Amino acid sequence: MRQLITRIDDELHARLKARAAAEGRTLNDLVTEALQGALLHEESPQQWKERLRQQGKLVSFEPAREPVGLDELERRSQGWGTAVSEALDWTRGEW
Repeated sequence: MRQLITRIDDELHARLKARAAAEGRTLNDLVTEALQGALLHEESPQQWKERLRQQGKLVSFEPAREPVGLDELERRSQGWGTAVSEALDWTRGEW
């Protein structure tokens, strides 16, 4: 059996110690079980994402099309003038 030494802050240590006492267990047993639990649920980011999607906890969508580039955006917005800037100035009380 190996011994693991790690640094944790005082608050976390106190909380772990209190939980172990409340459950009638040793601090070592509590931490060992927590570490074993962490290793039981190893999954890749893709597996994690798929699990969340299956549980209905993740919503994703595919865009209908690729976003336009800056050149196309500039072309489309030609002739709009300063209406948007003026409207923003007006709402800010800068007229």
